[in-house]
Amino acid sequence: MIISLIVAMDQERGIGKNNRLPWHLPDDLKRFKALTMGHHLIMGRKTFESISRPLPGRTTIVVTRNPEYKAEGCLVAHSIQDALALAEHRGESEVFIAGGGEIFSQAVEYADQIYLTLIHTVTDSPIEFPEFSPDEWIEVESDELPAASTTSLSATFKKFKRKRSVDTSRIWS
Repeated sequence: MIISLIVAMDQERGIGKNNRLPWHLPDDLKRFKALTMGHHLIMGRKTFESISRPLPGRTTIVVTRNPEYKAEGCLVAHSIQDALALAEHRGESEVFIAGGGEIFSQAVEYADQIYLTLIHTVTDSPIEFPEFSPDEWIEVESDELPAASTTSLSATFKKFKRKRSVDTSRIWS
């Protein structure tokens, strides 16, 4: 199973503020939908609650430490490792991890790929995407998104692949 992180961040790695994205880029949302459709989507409880519903056409796995937590229409796991194992046991070929910050920090060591939208701005986002070493990753795609008439923000869509394969056996053991 391919483990992919999918994230939009500003130029200082900011990804969110007050459980919201600090920007609205329709092309980024379309890309997110196209990439994740038909797959398992893993996210933390706060991220899920900010969306307030499971996204259509995807199986949502909510990660929470709360053993009593229920999310209608979703699966619940109590660690990133449990969520990954659940997706794999359900036959997933590529699982997408969609945040938030704590989930990304826990999952980056397991990731095979990163789908990154780099927003060409700086926000005052207190939640950041974790740093990842350029020595471990290779950029395999890059597409510029010019500022649209509806927003003054431009962005770059990037895809990174880990140079070495990830040993996921430690997840399931």
